Amino acid sequence: MKITFAKTVKIAIISVYIIFLAGSVVRMTGSGMGCPDWPKCFGYYIPPTSEEQITWKPDTEFKKGFIIIKDEVLFVAEKDIKTTTTFNKSNWENYTKHDYAKFNKYHTWTEYINRLSSVIAGFVFLFLIYGAAKFWKKDKRIPILAFSAFFLMLVEAWLGKTVVDTNLKPTIITIHMVIGLLIIALLLQLNFVISERKKIFKYNTIFNKLLIVSVLFSLIQIAMGTQVRQFIDEQVKLFGFENKDYSLMNPSFKFYFHRSFTIAIVLVNFALFYLNQIKNLGYKLLNWVVLLIFIETITGILMYYAEFPLGTQAIHLLSGAILFGLQFYLWLQSKKKIDSIQ
Repeated sequence: MKITFAKTVKIAIISVYIIFLAGSVVRMTGSGMGCPDWPKCFGYYIPPTSEEQITWKPDTEFKKGFIIIKDEVLFVAEKDIKTTTTFNKSNWENYTKHDYAKFNKYHTWTEYINRLSSVIAGFVFLFLIYGAAKFWKKDKRIPILAFSAFFLMLVEAWLGKTVVDTNLKPTIITIHMVIGLLIIALLLQLNFVISERKKIFKYNTIFNKLLIVSVLFSLIQIAMGTQVRQFIDEQVKLFGFENKDYSLMNPSFKFYFHRSFTIAIVLVNFALFYLNQIKNLGYKLLNWVVLLIFIETITGILMYYAEFPLGTQAIHLLSGAILFGLQFYLWLQSKKKIDSIQ
C-alpha cells in the first residue's frame, strides 16, 4: 500500500506542475480571459469553436446560462430561448462581472485546456486523500499533509474563479501563484515522509540556513515575477499583442527589482553549490538547481532583449516553480533531525 501511495504522491506533484505549465502558456499567449465565466466557458461545458456560436442571431436556440456577444457587450440567457427577428432584452441579463467582450477561439481553448488540467489534478487529489486516510493510525503527518494540500487545491479553484471574475486582478494572480507553490511544498514534504525519511543525509548548519534563504528568495522572485507579468499584460492591452517590443516600455520599479534580485539568487545558490563540493555533502539535486538557474537567467535575458521569443515565458515560469520545489526538497533532506515511519 505504501508503494502505491508513494506513486500517487508523485503523480499529484506532476499534476500540479502541469497546471503551472498550462497556466504559463495562458499568460504567454494572453489567453487569461479566453473564457469570460467560470467554471463554464461562455456558458458551455465544452467551449465554442467559432464566434458564430456566441453571436446573437434570429431564429436561434440558446440554453439558459449561455453567454453571447452583441454590440460588444456580454449578455447571459435568463432561460431557454428561441430568438425572433428582433433582440428581446427582457430575455437576457447583462454580464456584469467584467466588460471583457471579445472572442478568440485560440485563447478560449488555451484557457479551457488550462482548466481541464486542474480538473484532472482534482481527481488525482481525491485518490491522494483516500490513500492518505489509511495512514492515520500509523503516521498522522501523512493524512494531515495530504488533506492540507487538498484544501489548498479547493482554495486555488476558488481563486481561479476570482481571477476571471476580477478580469485578471494582479493581487489575486500573485496569491494564486503563491498558494500553488505552497501546495508543491506540502506534496514534496509528503513525498519525503513516505519515501526518504529513512535515508541519512549529511548536515551542515550554514548549508541548511542558506537553503532556507534560497527558498524564501525564490518565493519572493516568483511572486514579483507575476507582478512584472501583469505590467506586461497592461502594455499588451495598450499596444496590442503583436507589438511585443513595447511590452517593457518604461518598466516599473518591480521589473528592476525582479531583474536585479536574480543576482542575489545566483550568489546564494552558487554558495550552496560550493559548500556541497568542498564539504562533500553529496546533495545531487544541487546540480539541477544550478541548471535551472541558468535556464531562468537565459530565458529572462531573451524575454528582455529578444522581444519574448515563443515559449520563453512558459519555460521561465515553469523552471522557477521547479527550482522552488528542488530547493525546498533539499532543505528537507538537509535538516538535522532524522526520523522515519516504521
